[in-house]
Amino acid sequence: MSTPLRDLSPRAHRVLVLALLAAMTGCAATPEAKPTPTSEHVPVLFVHGTDDTPGAFFAMLDAFQQAGWPKERLHAVRLHPNNGQLPIEVMAYQVRRAAEGLRKRTGAERIDVVAFSQGTLSSRYWMQELGGQPRVRRFVSISGPHHGTRVAYLKADPALVQMRPDSAFLRELNRREQPFGDTEVFSFWTPLDSTVVPADSARLPGATERTFFVPAHQMMLSAPAVISATVEVLARAPRQ
Repeated sequence: MSTPLRDLSPRAHRVLVLALLAAMTGCAATPEAKPTPTSEHVPVLFVHGTDDTPGAFFAMLDAFQQAGWPKERLHAVRLHPNNGQLPIEVMAYQVRRAAEGLRKRTGAERIDVVAFSQGTLSSRYWMQELGGQPRVRRFVSISGPHHGTRVAYLKADPALVQMRPDSAFLRELNRREQPFGDTEVFSFWTPLDSTVVPADSARLPGATERTFFVPAHQMMLSAPAVISATVEVLARAPRQ
């Protein structure tokens, strides 16, 4: 007799979810990366999106630790409120505080940032408008609505209004041709996204771009192919 899903332990449930994602995204197992010396692991800040929590990164955090990152060099910030009721600029100040805290705890001059959905805009505002760019070595944007999403018309909360296509906020954020300086930028997105509409709004000029045929917006954070690619780009040796 099969075991009902509600009777599974949390670990067994997580394994089942990752196995299903692997089958759907073409990866056979949870991604693994060859560990590198601790001194080479740049601290990583993870920034969630609207209606998310730091728990959205559970699979990715596991993968980074398996790849050799010490737990204390990984931090998923908790943004509050997380429902879009405050402007993205307010969230950006919270990102700045979390980033500076991570730098202080680890003694690192620069950190890496992995951001998802609205979190990509909060992170960009910190980097571009609050002086954070020199503190960021690499920035990985996952399914960010960089040019807006039509879904944002469904609500009138301040952050959602800012995420509408051609909003004043996005025009200002996108006005510069080269806003990232020497920060290496990556844009990961899925053409099947039904939250970022149109899906190619997640494209970021100047970024190294990769597309993943993941069937849903939220699944981008659990898809083994996306996790593997994120670990891989942050584990690369510095550019010469």
